[in-house]
Amino acid sequence: MKSILLIDDDTEFTEILSNIIEHLGHHVSISDSVKDAKEWLDLNEFDHLLIDFMLPDGSGLHIFEYVQQKRKMPKVTFITGNPEIKSAIAHIAGPSVNYLMKPIQREDIEAVLSNKRSQSNKAAAEMTQASSDEPKVSTLHFDCLIGESAPMQALYKMIERVARSDANVMLMGESGVGKELVAQAIHNAAKPAGDLIATNCGGFSKELIGSELFGHERGAFTGAVGQKPGVFERANKGTLFLDEVTEMPMDMQPNLLRVLETKKVSRVGGTQEFPISLRVISATNRTLEQIAADNVLREDIYFRLAVFPIEIPSLRERKEDIPLLANAFLAQLNKEHGEKFAFTQKQLDQLHSHDWPGNVRELRHAIHRAFIMSEPGGKKIDLPMQFDSPFSNKTQSVGGITPGRTIEELEKELIYATLSKVDNNKTMAAEMLGISTKTLYNRLHAYGDEL
Repeated sequence: MKSILLIDDDTEFTEILSNIIEHLGHHVSISDSVKDAKEWLDLNEFDHLLIDFMLPDGSGLHIFEYVQQKRKMPKVTFITGNPEIKSAIAHIAGPSVNYLMKPIQREDIEAVLSNKRSQSNKAAAEMTQASSDEPKVSTLHFDCLIGESAPMQALYKMIERVARSDANVMLMGESGVGKELVAQAIHNAAKPAGDLIATNCGGFSKELIGSELFGHERGAFTGAVGQKPGVFERANKGTLFLDEVTEMPMDMQPNLLRVLETKKVSRVGGTQEFPISLRVISATNRTLEQIAADNVLREDIYFRLAVFPIEIPSLRERKEDIPLLANAFLAQLNKEHGEKFAFTQKQLDQLHSHDWPGNVRELRHAIHRAFIMSEPGGKKIDLPMQFDSPFSNKTQSVGGITPGRTIEELEKELIYATLSKVDNNKTMAAEMLGISTKTLYNRLHAYGDEL
């Protein structure tokens, strides 16, 4: 039997969770504030602390700092309802702590109390161990995707669901997040009879994009010396990936709409129509708001393409996957060039602390560059002290942490970022932050907000 201190000001939540903990055979004490928790810790020794990130009189990180001064350090698990907060905590608390996302299931609490980390934390921990051996390679999901974080698990679930259907998919996300890989994952999961054919709608002139999409007959235009099937024909019975679909010229979009509606294609300069059966996966780095405001995509085409929209998380939203990706990229380079380079723990921490505004593409590029600069035949990979990038000045999400900031500053930024995301709906913001509405109002009052 273990002695557990549960620190959370949500009485309904603590009642349910304490019942689960007691049913598992452990003794649980409950605290609802930083001050009260410190008093419990001064008078008692606990095997495990379950700490809510936001409490009425401060942050759960204050408790984490306080308990680190104790002679016997208990196990620590942070509780949060927001994956972005989880990412932010990880920068400060490090890999030694565990995390639980609300709502919490019995098996989740049972796993952390029995010292069995969740699969995402376990995988990340394995990949962040310093070793002189070959870098460990993460499991490939759908034979092409790497990551065990909560955002990636949610993505995998969406891929599995949409693969069962023939619905068109629109992938949205920042540049470098791996939209073509996600398209490949959907294709692999669906296992269609045909191939995955990819084309970039922003890579062709207005005059040639019709030929690229639909093909052309000989003599259809100057230079058309032979017949050519378009990507729609080539992807028949399979999957067509239209990258940068929002860069397609507006006057070409009615032609695309007709093919999507009739499922028939006619080559440029031809009269015969060919029936096609395929899934179209499109991609853009624009947000839904930008698509509407910039008038780059017809509304009727959007609804044809985005039957099942998927938002791909940025790398800073799934930072625990960085060691997995880094080791996978390094292992691939080692295999290709016959080397045995490996990261140290300090180097993995350095990679983890960077915001990577260019996402997975930028991470891969940085590791490739470091690989080239490292001494052949050795085991030490030479990373630069800083990763300067032309993208570095872009605005980052709350997952980005600047060294030297206080816990109060971090907490305040998280609160205001969440309020902005939900148009200042305080009830919804409190729910996303995993705190009570009263606690949120108390925080805002302390910041000097006029409520």
